[in-house]
Amino acid sequence: MKIHEYQGKDLLKKYGVPVPYGIAATSASDAKAAIPKVQEQGKTDVVVVKAQIHAGGRGKGGGVKVAMSRSDAETAVDKIFGMTLVTPQTGPEGKKVQRLLVEQGLAIDHEYYLGILLDRATARVTVMASYEGGMDIEEVAAKHPEKIFKHGINPATGWQDWQSRTLAKQLGMTGKLASELGKFLKALTRCYEDMDCSMLEVNPLVSTKDGRVLALDAKINFDDNAMFRHPELEAWRDPNEEDASEIEAKKWDLSYISLDGNIGCMVNGAGLAMSTMDIIKYYGGSPANFLDVGGGATAEKVTAAFKIITTDPDVKAIFVNIFGGIMKCDTIAQGVVTAVKETGLKVPLVVRLEGTNVELGKKILADSGLAIASAADMADGAQQVVKAAKEAK
Repeated sequence: MKIHEYQGKDLLKKYGVPVPYGIAATSASDAKAAIPKVQEQGKTDVVVVKAQIHAGGRGKGGGVKVAMSRSDAETAVDKIFGMTLVTPQTGPEGKKVQRLLVEQGLAIDHEYYLGILLDRATARVTVMASYEGGMDIEEVAAKHPEKIFKHGINPATGWQDWQSRTLAKQLGMTGKLASELGKFLKALTRCYEDMDCSMLEVNPLVSTKDGRVLALDAKINFDDNAMFRHPELEAWRDPNEEDASEIEAKKWDLSYISLDGNIGCMVNGAGLAMSTMDIIKYYGGSPANFLDVGGGATAEKVTAAFKIITTDPDVKAIFVNIFGGIMKCDTIAQGVVTAVKETGLKVPLVVRLEGTNVELGKKILADSGLAIASAADMADGAQQVVKAAKEAK
C-alpha cells in the first residue's frame, strides 16, 4: 500500500521526525486559501506547491514549483492542479493531479538521500544514504554506487547510536548537524518498524542554514500482509492512484498484479503463475497480468477473476493454466464457462487442465458449446495463446 507525501509527513511527525509546515488540498481553491496560512506559519513568503501522486520524479515533470510570493504560488496552483503529470515512474500515460501540498520554503544548505528498506541479500532492514540527494539519486546509484552508504539493522538490538555517528561522518555532518541526524534516524527507524513499512524514503533529506535536519519529502509503502495490524491506514488509500482491477481483486482475495503485456493469465498457485508467465515469454508472448486464484477458490471466485482479466482492453488472448490439487478442475471449468457467458468474451481463450477431476473439467468445457481451445500440456497452451494473441492484433 502506498500513501501520498503529505500523509507520510503526517505520520513522520507523530514519531518526532522534523518536516516542513504544509497544508494539503483537494481543490485549487483550497490550495490557494492555504497559501497565506503557510506563509504565516512558516514565517516566509516563499512557498512550494507540490503535486501529490503516487510516483517519484515529480519535480522533473513540472509537478513541483517554488513560488516567491502569494501571486506566484496561485499561478503555480493553477498550472499544476488538474494537469496530467508524466514522470519516469508514471509511464507515458502519466497521472492526473487531484491533490496538492502547499508547503513552507526553507533556506536549504544541502540535500541528501535517505531510505530504509529490506535488503534481501543480507536479510536485514537497511538504512541507505548518500551525500548526493535530490532528483538524480537513481543516476548516482547507477554510475557511482560507492557513494551510497548502507547500514543493516540488527533485529535484536535495533538501530544504534554508533551507526548514526558513523553515517553522519560518511555524509560529512559534524557538530549540531550530526546530533540532529542521530535523533532523526532514531525516530525514522522506529516508524519503519512500528508501521510495518516495506519502504521509507526521504529524498531529499535536507540540512538548513540554521542547523536543522528535515524530511523535505516522504515516500512510504506498507507491507500489504501487515495491514490487519493497521486498519487506520485504510482511510489513507487513494483509489484514484490505484489500479481499479487490483482493488477489485482484493475484494475477492485474489493475488493480482497488472502488467503491460497482452495475454491474460489465470493460474492457481504463485509458483505455477510465475512459470506460466515465463513460458509465455519463452514462446514470444507477453503476459498482461499475474493472477493467482489460490488453492481453494470457488466457481464464483474464478468467475470474478475472469471478469477482472477481461476489463483490461490490452488483453488479446487468455490462458487459463490449472493444476488441480485442492483446487478441482471441474470447479475451474464451471467458473470459466460461467464467466465466458456473463462477459460475452470476444478474445481467444486457451485452457490447460491437469490434476483432480481433470476429465470432468474437460467434459464441462467441451459440453459448453463455447469457443474454448483445449491444451494438451503447458507448453502447448502457451504456444496456442501466443499465436492467438499475435493473430488478434
